[in-house]
Amino acid sequence: MSHKQSLVPIVFLLVTLAIGATAIGQDSSKAASMLHTGEYIPDIATFLQIGGNSLAGYTWDGKDVFIRSSMSGASQIYRITDEGWPYQLTTFEDGIDFFTLSYGGDLAIVGASVGGSEQSQLYLMDTQTGRTMQITHFEDIQFGVLSWSRDDRWIFYRSNQENGRDFFIYRMDIATGETEKIFGDSTGVNGYNALLDLSKDGSRLIIGNFTSNANNDLYLLDLDTRQYTRLTEDDTDVRYDSPTLMPDNETIWLTCNDNEDGIQRLATMKVGSPEIKYVDDGWIDPRWEIERLGFSRDYKRMVVTINEEGYLRLKMREVANGKEIPGPPLDGILGGGAFDKHGACLVSFTGPTRAPDIWKWNPNTGELKQLTFSIYAGIDRSIFNDPQLIKYTSFDGLEIPAFLYLPPGYEKGKPIPFIVHAHSGPEGQFQPYFIRNVQYLMLNGYGILAPNPRGSSGYGRNYMSLDNYKNRKNSLKDYKAGVEYLIENGYTEKGMIGIRGGSYGGYVVTGMITEYPDLFSAAVDEVGIVNFKTFLENTKAYRRALREAEYGPLSDPEFLREISPIHKVDQIETPLLVIHGENDPKVPVSEARQIIKAIQSHGGIVDSLIFPDEGHGTRKRVNIIARYRKQVEFFDTHLKPAAITED
Repeated sequence: MSHKQSLVPIVFLLVTLAIGATAIGQDSSKAASMLHTGEYIPDIATFLQIGGNSLAGYTWDGKDVFIRSSMSGASQIYRITDEGWPYQLTTFEDGIDFFTLSYGGDLAIVGASVGGSEQSQLYLMDTQTGRTMQITHFEDIQFGVLSWSRDDRWIFYRSNQENGRDFFIYRMDIATGETEKIFGDSTGVNGYNALLDLSKDGSRLIIGNFTSNANNDLYLLDLDTRQYTRLTEDDTDVRYDSPTLMPDNETIWLTCNDNEDGIQRLATMKVGSPEIKYVDDGWIDPRWEIERLGFSRDYKRMVVTINEEGYLRLKMREVANGKEIPGPPLDGILGGGAFDKHGACLVSFTGPTRAPDIWKWNPNTGELKQLTFSIYAGIDRSIFNDPQLIKYTSFDGLEIPAFLYLPPGYEKGKPIPFIVHAHSGPEGQFQPYFIRNVQYLMLNGYGILAPNPRGSSGYGRNYMSLDNYKNRKNSLKDYKAGVEYLIENGYTEKGMIGIRGGSYGGYVVTGMITEYPDLFSAAVDEVGIVNFKTFLENTKAYRRALREAEYGPLSDPEFLREISPIHKVDQIETPLLVIHGENDPKVPVSEARQIIKAIQSHGGIVDSLIFPDEGHGTRKRVNIIARYRKQVEFFDTHLKPAAITED
């Protein structure tokens, strides 16, 4: 009897499961269709799980390749093993700041800081096992721009350990830990010094002394006598970049913009003479700036990274005869170009719809091999969209380049929600590399306009100088002209336009909503400047002189007040989201608190997200997700019509 009774619930369960299976099957079929057609769009957190790998170092014999990746949730170093599997070498909670491999390849120096402080300390690493030992111990001192001696006995680095303000050059004996200052003093060559090159025989250093982002001078230091000579002479703002002292210890290859067009071009100079000789042999189109110059370790091959209006290209050639070396058959944004002793070349490859990865190219055999494979978090990259490079005219007739991102299936002339993206810098440049959150926004109906206004780098010294000091607000007018371009061409309309930006871009955001109160309906300020006086007073001492050279000196408080959005808070009508890190050494969190308090006191709409464990931006994945989730919710609330929001 009990056996018969037990059949009832079993039969009922089977019927229920059958009905459920039918429903599930129907839902699964619909879901599968959505997946295959791209209708299903994961949330922003999933997009932010998409990976990315960059080249950190390699051994001259070509055996070991080291990459930097955030696959674990923070930026760490991995070694690509013979089996092709990445072996994780670092496990710093906040990730790493930099990594410098020794010439032998069995040791490396890692720079790491805590909580976004950027006060990087040095760690010595065994690159085979990942065993790591801290070798500097300063609480509020920064180390960086490091090089190894050829015999791996010494490391050379910059540090502001003497007074917290000036960066001098030091040398450390790795075996004993003994250190000594070898260049710079408070009464001579002070300020911002950086190690730029070490000669092949290890006897000389080229050091750059920077007085602003647009100006530096080069010095040559004899490591035996400790005597130094100034290599460059000029009477205006000039950048001397990527200097390499050739094996003869006389010839220096570099890039320089001391020319009529102010374009960073390939050049040479001789030790003992400041004369710059440009290499004008037709190899590189003179319209484009050179972003980086490099050489193979044996000085037989030269690599240049060329900036073609934001797109980065590689060109390579032999040094002795100038014969061009064919580049890899990859169409996108390329970087790296690091040769091993066999002639193979490691390059980074990315693009607007492709996460960055490392490839190995052998120009002698034509063999191309992908070494790393970024994950796409289950998202089909075929649904991503490329931007258009456009140009529009600003208030004074200046042509402004910009990247225009449109959603898939966009109907021309139909207004959609738009976000204007203000890049950092101010001398920075928006480049169309792979940006996870931009692809997400497009797939959710947003357009994005990313201008490179006057003051941006990548277009020559003349263009970059157009917003200096008293001309600061002219760059804001370029953003206004961009919004007008969008409206006039039917891409969007008032009430559907937002703006966002970080660091200097954060200043642009608050500058725009105070200068043009009725232009935007939502704004996001990330780690931005709102009061130039308090910013300059409170930023780290080692940054102050460089920033005054750009924005204006503390000795001109009237001008600093005039360009500071905090003094025009009563003009703000736009809802504002403020995002900042508590430990920001560049733009102190007090800038965020000022604007939040001021808007609240005027009855305005302001929201905020302050991270207690971050600095100038976000580095931990959990915080990155929180940051962009907050942004998306904010823009959806204020920019999308009710009907779209309900869908």
